[in-house]
Amino acid sequence: MKILILNGPNLNLQGRRDTNIYGTKSFEEFLAELQEIYPEVEFTYFQSNVEGELINALHAADGVQQGVVFNAGGYTHTSVALRDAVSAISTPVVEVHISSILAREEFRHTSLLASVACGSIMGFGLDSYRLGVEALLMHK
Repeated sequence: MKILILNGPNLNLQGRRDTNIYGTKSFEEFLAELQEIYPEVEFTYFQSNVEGELINALHAADGVQQGVVFNAGGYTHTSVALRDAVSAISTPVVEVHISSILAREEFRHTSLLASVACGSIMGFGLDSYRLGVEALLMHK
């Protein structure tokens, strides 16, 4: 199975930014662990702080990847364009968040992606990504 892990803005700072919320492990360290746990999965990883690049990555995944684990970061709450991109592709997308967006500031409580993703996972730290992979493996 081919799965794209797609990270949005500021997630390139994972392990250094707001460590009390997001932890101290870098995403690259975590990705190596995921690859060990799921040797049968071909992971592709892409991170961008640029909304249009994330949209392009979603479009490129359609018909190529069997699933996308997507943490849109702050764009979760603001980007109609990302919502439309998720909605436009046939590849299933699982929305993930390291923290629980419902336990954070009120402006983070609304996800524009949730209604077009095949599921949403939040609040389990980096393990949210592993749970997203599990969801896609069950979804296939």
